[in-house]
Amino acid sequence: MTEKLQESDYIDLLPEVRALVNKVVEQNMAEGILFSAGTDTSIIAYEAVKSNPKLKALTLEFKHGIPKDKEYVEKMVDFLKLNHELLVFGHDEMVTGAAKVVEILKTFDHMEVRNSVPVYIGLIALKENGIKSVFTGDALDELFGYPWQFHLSDADFAKALSDMWAMMRFSALPLGKAVGVEVKQPYLDPAFREFAEKVPIKLKVNIKDGEKFGKWLMRKSYEDIIPNEVVWRGKAPCEQGTGTQVLPQYFDEKVSTEEFETKKKKYLEEDGVNLETKEQLVYYEVFREKFGIPSEVYNDKSGKQCPNCKGYIDKTTDFCKICGKYPV
Repeated sequence: MTEKLQESDYIDLLPEVRALVNKVVEQNMAEGILFSAGTDTSIIAYEAVKSNPKLKALTLEFKHGIPKDKEYVEKMVDFLKLNHELLVFGHDEMVTGAAKVVEILKTFDHMEVRNSVPVYIGLIALKENGIKSVFTGDALDELFGYPWQFHLSDADFAKALSDMWAMMRFSALPLGKAVGVEVKQPYLDPAFREFAEKVPIKLKVNIKDGEKFGKWLMRKSYEDIIPNEVVWRGKAPCEQGTGTQVLPQYFDEKVSTEEFETKKKKYLEEDGVNLETKEQLVYYEVFREKFGIPSEVYNDKSGKQCPNCKGYIDKTTDFCKICGKYPV
């Protein structure tokens, strides 16, 4: 899945991509942006400040972690002269935010919760600053493919993307609705989505300096326009970018192994729920108190039953949105 490219394969597309991105950003203009300085949000910010130089950019950083976004954020803030704020949060804000995220998203998938809490905290902070609408970089990975899919054949990659497009959902939308901030997602604008879905696979994933990259055409379109170390930056999920990937260690220390094993046995026997980590136990207890047992909360038996939590999910997906089990 790395067909060698000729310049003629893409050179005429580069200005077309930039014009389209500018158009969908303008059509979906927001007052603020949750800014990670990944390829996705850097491109949006670059286009947005052309007409909205006061765009409020907010970066989240977990003070107990090692946030990978930090050096790239500093570079882009200086490059775009962004109206920027860094919000550093700790364990207390994380735990409080996690309970709210479990309640809003109706899930105890520990990866989903861990990735969504910084978004929730950021939306709250922006609202308190009077910001009513916020950009996110959602959907670019889904439209162009994730690094963990690079090993697939072209046919399998195309099917995986198609399946993902049918099921993709983003926590920012329900979180924004709950908080009272409108979330703007330019990459989900119908004009951009239609274009991106038709991009040939060889332009979605290809090689740069011997390394395989997703979003290849997007990166190439902004090469030498946005700093190359940003535009050709590797993928960093929200938990790595903000530093919240250390949370499992925190919960390992807060919950004793004896308590975890006792409760794991109890919830397996009483609820049919198989909990995998101490972090997931904490989120499950919030879910259970708020909603009840997954098999009763998600009880549409026309779907298929998750073997881990016994809730029912759509037959067309292999991912359990309730507990995060994959494959189901």
